[in-house]
Amino acid sequence: MIKLSDLQIKEIISVDDGRRLGHLMDLEIDVNTGKIVAIVLELKDKKGGFFGKPDELIIHWQQIVRIGSDVILVKDTLQPQLYGDTYVSN
Repeated sequence: MIKLSDLQIKEIISVDDGRRLGHLMDLEIDVNTGKIVAIVLELKDKKGGFFGKPDELIIHWQQIVRIGSDVILVKDTLQPQLYGDTYVSN
């Protein structure tokens, strides 16, 4: 088992283009199943969104390729989904 604090220190990297996306800020959890649906991270290259709040990126659990000792590798992040965008599950 891994703790949230352990996940938060890992850098999130896109396997699509090698970009360093940032660090995990929060988790989205399905309250009915207790499973993690997505991770939320603050975009590394964005400093101010609405009211100066940094943009948050949603990475769905299916996009995670591997959780390593230092990094979390994710795929399909070329068109990022910002927090607040609607998500339709398959």
